[in-house]
Amino acid sequence: MTQTSDVIIKSTHRGLRYEDGRLTGVLEAGRYELPQAPTWRKRVPVTEIVLVDMRERELTLKGQEILTSDKVAVRVSIITLFRVVDPVAALEKVASYEDRLYSDVQLAARRSLASMTLEAILTNRNQLSEDILSDVTDAAAGYGVAILRADVKDLVFPGNLQEIMNRVLTAERLSEAHLVEARTKAEREAIEARSRAETERVVAQTRREAERMAAEGEAEAYRIRAEAEAEALRMHADAAAAYSEHPVLLRVRELETLSRLATNASARIYVGFDKHADLEPLP
Repeated sequence: MTQTSDVIIKSTHRGLRYEDGRLTGVLEAGRYELPQAPTWRKRVPVTEIVLVDMRERELTLKGQEILTSDKVAVRVSIITLFRVVDPVAALEKVASYEDRLYSDVQLAARRSLASMTLEAILTNRNQLSEDILSDVTDAAAGYGVAILRADVKDLVFPGNLQEIMNRVLTAERLSEAHLVEARTKAEREAIEARSRAETERVVAQTRREAERMAAEGEAEAYRIRAEAEAEALRMHADAAAAYSEHPVLLRVRELETLSRLATNASARIYVGFDKHADLEPLP
C-alpha cells in the first residue's frame, strides 16, 4: 500500500511539482497529497514540491562605488522592488533569480552613472533611477521577475568634493535669490513707471478737458454779452427813433429824470445858463 504525505501551499506562494526530476506542473495555493515509497517492490516516482514566493520584495545594493563620466567616484545605494510573476522561468532559466537580479541592477547602475557627469547627477538625480528601471525591466522579464521600482537611496561623494558641492549649492541659492530680488525690483519699477505714466495721462486729459470747458464757457459768456449789447443798441435805436418821431416823449423822459434827481439832496441841477454867464446852483 502506498503511503502519502500532505503539502500545504499558501496563497503567497506557488509550488513547482517535480517527479523524478522532471517538472510536471505548477501548483496553486491549497493542500496536496504526495505519494511515498510503498511497502512492496513497486517503483513510485519521487515527487518534490519547490515553493516560490510570489510576494513583492526588495533588493538593496549598498555602497556601490562607481565612476561618473567625468571621473568622479561616487558611492551609491539602490533599492529595487520586484516580484516573481513566472515561477517556472524564475527557477528554470537562471540558477538564482535573486543573484541574477542583483548583478543586473548593479551593472545597470554602473552603465548609467558612467554616462552621466557629476553636474547631471546633481541636477537630475531621478535620471539614474529611470535608467536602471528601463535597463533591468526587460532582462528581468526573461527570467520571470517584474521590476516595480528602482530608487537611489543614498548618493555619497568624496569628503572634499562634498564640501565643494555644498559651497557651490550655497552660491547657487544665493545667486538665485539675487536674481529673484532683481527681477522683483525690475517688475516693481516697471509697474511704478506704468502707474506714473497713466497718472500723467489722466492729469493731462483732465487739464485739456478743463481748458476746453473754460474756453467754451468764455465763448458762451462773450456771446451772451454781445447779444445783450446788441439788444441794448437796438433798444436805444428804437428809443431814438421814437424820440425823433415824437419829441414830447423826450421831454417826458427829461422830466422823469429831473424828478428822480430832485429826490437826491446832494444832487445839483443847472438850468437856464449860457457859456458866458456865471453858473450858480439852484437852491
